[in-house]
Amino acid sequence: MLAIFKKGLADPPQELNSPASLKASNKPKLPEETLRDFLSNFHPSGNSFSIGFANNALLAFAPSDRQYSIHQRLFCGLDGIYCIFLGSLRNLCALNKQYGLSKGANEAMYVIEAYRTLRDRGPYPAHEVLKDLDGSFGFVVYDTKAGTVFVALGADEGVKLFWGIGADGSVVISDNLEVVKASCAKSFAPFPTGCMYHNERGLMSFEHPMNKMKAMPRIDSEGTMCGATFKVDSYSRISSMPRVGSEANWATWGPLAN
Repeated sequence: MLAIFKKGLADPPQELNSPASLKASNKPKLPEETLRDFLSNFHPSGNSFSIGFANNALLAFAPSDRQYSIHQRLFCGLDGIYCIFLGSLRNLCALNKQYGLSKGANEAMYVIEAYRTLRDRGPYPAHEVLKDLDGSFGFVVYDTKAGTVFVALGADEGVKLFWGIGADGSVVISDNLEVVKASCAKSFAPFPTGCMYHNERGLMSFEHPMNKMKAMPRIDSEGTMCGATFKVDSYSRISSMPRVGSEANWATWGPLAN
């Protein structure tokens, strides 16, 4: 999967951007080049596809090439909300019942419904909803009407995501490490497990929501400083419990990871 969001719509922590990208032999790429590289990994007659949203965002998807893999790749769009989901949830049936969904609803459908519930009514903090997910998962949600980007990755490391910064400052997110490397030069890193990113709130741990995130410098095999990884700072706590609901509530969460 591939998701690209323009600078200004999604701004990740500044430590993800490495100055070494400007001097690297492989320069960062523009979104169109990144998309072309991603789709080139799949046969033209396959089920891969991409969707562009003016100049704001781009989503690309290809089904898993492993017929019997437990880690699904799912895509769903409903009422202007799009979700790419990787992995599987063992308690999906119970979650569907809790949210009034049919038994046949898949994980991507569930994530969209859970997101809509949080956005419109906000009955629970987002971290509590994510901690209820039993399984290996990673997902990207883009709400075209609200202009919201929401990304989360499970804590068990069963699914991996990577993010970085392209040539025009866009945020690039994918489960394909080679695509992110080629697109972002040195300005990339693994997306932190047990964490979520919201484009108004920033990066936070849903496993430890009362703790701040801290950037960890990362040096590659060539001795070059790359985009930082992020870990929970066990010695630094925020002053108020994160809330979710309306866009205003998203914006009033605690300190950002930047």
